[in-house]
Amino acid sequence: MDCNHNDPDPRGWVSEFGGAVRSGDPAAVGYLLGWRVVRWLPAPVARMLFTIGADLASDRGRGMEQLRANLSRVVGPENVTRSLVRASVRSYARYWLEAFRLPSLAKDDDLLGRLAPNVVGLSTLDAAVASGRGLILVLPHTGNWDMAGVLMAQRYGSFTTVAERLRPEVLYDAFVRFRTGLGFEVLPLTGGPAPFPILRERLESGGTVCLMGERDLRKTGVPVEFFGEIARMPSGAVRLARDTGAALHVAHSYFTPDGWGFSVSDEISVGSDITAGVQKMADIFAANIAAYPADWHMLQPLWLADLDADRLERGLDRREGDAG
Repeated sequence: MDCNHNDPDPRGWVSEFGGAVRSGDPAAVGYLLGWRVVRWLPAPVARMLFTIGADLASDRGRGMEQLRANLSRVVGPENVTRSLVRASVRSYARYWLEAFRLPSLAKDDDLLGRLAPNVVGLSTLDAAVASGRGLILVLPHTGNWDMAGVLMAQRYGSFTTVAERLRPEVLYDAFVRFRTGLGFEVLPLTGGPAPFPILRERLESGGTVCLMGERDLRKTGVPVEFFGEIARMPSGAVRLARDTGAALHVAHSYFTPDGWGFSVSDEISVGSDITAGVQKMADIFAANIAAYPADWHMLQPLWLADLDADRLERGLDRREGDAG
């Protein structure tokens, strides 16, 4: 693929990189270098380097204790093999490889033509957008969710999403610039205007909102059964659907050997019981993740059984405060 490497705002990157260096955060420096350097590497060289890095990170499938614990819920402990763990970390590395190259990949005039035929439920998605009711797509951290966003932006126009406010601030700014450049409207989860009223406004005007749905970043989620154990998941997507009448669908992204696959569920019916709605969402997440377990990029604790007591108590305290 002949990618256009021209940067529309090189001074913006220089400013962000300088801020990352001054922050003293090696991760921020690494991410910003990745966006600058990886797009210039020949694709086979970049793939080889990221595969080697993934295998080192996973100790060739022997390490990644939390990832193993998460996958054991999906496939059963006896099926969490070195091969699966290695494939899972390689999948995560592929996400980052593609993220670093995405500003160039997204300029490929043929990209939408490669993505759209791989959407299971494309007619459902087309109809939901065309209905004018507003559309909420909620998806887990699988495959390349940013590529799913590129598909949405190129086929239907801009949509609104919410991003975790990363530290240092320069890294968050870089992620916002990256996704804004792809056609996303990005709202901060914290540290800015409350996102929920803005999302509601976008939906009431017939717009589209895309939300990541299985990580309880604010520790205010509702308990659901997920692969047979209790986890907490955010309820925002379900509450938005209830309050606005927008259509709520689960989307899923996964990798194919030479591209990407996506699926869109039928509409989730939402009533007054928010927890029941989140459970429906979680059930669809589970079915999709079980079909492509290696592409689920969940390296953090998710289930209550894996959360330490202090973190769990902080989450419960926050939920009680929000309820009040």
